[in-house]
Order: sequence, then structure tokens, then C-alpha cells
Amino acid sequence: MAYELRAVIAECGLLHGVSREVGRARVVTLRQGLALVPMTDELVDAVAGGGGTEALGFERLSAGFERMLAGWSVAGPVAYVEAEYFGGAGEERAAVWADGALAVGPLDVPVKRWFSRPVGPVSQALRRLGARRGLGGDEFDAVGLGRHRWTGDWAAYGAD
Repeated sequence: MAYELRAVIAECGLLHGVSREVGRARVVTLRQGLALVPMTDELVDAVAGGGGTEALGFERLSAGFERMLAGWSVAGPVAYVEAEYFGGAGEERAAVWADGALAVGPLDVPVKRWFSRPVGPVSQALRRLGARRGLGGDEFDAVGLGRHRWTGDWAAYGAD
């Protein structure tokens, strides 16, 4: 089973407010008061600002957009996440900006605390945004990131 996500995640009201700065941005409501903006090819091109991608080791994050995320984070924490899985194997990368600066990450390795299961980078970022895991699941599942399998599906079918 395949899964691919590239998105900005933050509190719903914050994303609705700041997404107006970016043409082609679509805000999709998640659970627990969060929302995401799927990073489609068109949106990546719109925010690249002439500087290539691969800032902080992310595949689709440009240095110019990283600065924009830092600016948005003055109003509240903002995460950028990338996840890609196929057949149970894959990788995740996440970072969180708060108060105008990089606050967490970039994360690319699950963490494991004593007597706990591993917590993936995306769930770690969601925790920083205030998400809480449910019984038998993690923050990823609790906010509903499994609702669509591809970034394009979030943009096409899941938008408010």
C-alpha cells in the first residue's frame, strides 16, 4: 500500500489567514483544530521564489518558502511534513517553526522512549502543534492524515 504526503500543517485559523499570501493554496481541515495545505507541484512552483528546493534536506521545501513558514510561525507553530511509504517501507521528515524560527527538527528518525512504541517524525511535529494521540493510534491517525493517500487527493477532494 502506497502513501505520499507533502504539506504544511498548523492550527486551522492560522492557515486560513496566512494562506491568502500564496496563490493556489488550499486549506483542508483536519481533526483536533488543525488543517493542512497540500504542497502540490503548482504550489511548490509558486513559493519556490527562484531558489531551488531541498532546504533542510526536504525534497520539496525551498529556502524562500522556509522563510515564509518562519514568518507565519509568529502567529503560532507551523509544521512542514513529507512522508512517503510503499509496501510498509518508507520515510518521513518533519520540522516545526515557532516564534519566527525553526523550533523542532528537521526530524527524520522515529524516537522511542522507555516502555513506549516509536513515534514517527510527523507525529512528533503534530505533538508540537498540540495534537494528542488516541487509544491504539498515534497523532498521525488521530488528526486524520490517513484520510487521503496522495498529496494531490488532499488538494482535489479534501479541500474546504
